[in-house]
Amino acid sequence: MIIGVVIGICVLLAILGFLVPRLSNHARRGSDKGFSAGQRAGSKAPGPIGRLLSKSFGKSQSAADKSHSAGKSAREKLPF
Repeated sequence: MIIGVVIGICVLLAILGFLVPRLSNHARRGSDKGFSAGQRAGSKAPGPIGRLLSKSFGKSQSAADKSHSAGKSAREKLPF
């Protein structure tokens, strides 16, 4: 279920980055705050579980940022 949510966020950020690039920065920052909060909470778990949870939220955050930048760069490549 969490994987589906992360995929949904990535798709939404890519679409927003393509349609409204300036306004999509607010959505990206909001998702970054959510992933950062999950990363901080996951890092407080003991042992290797904490590292695994922290790493997974970090990877999700970087995937969301990449999809946002991909949407914005696709918009810039349009001929008009």
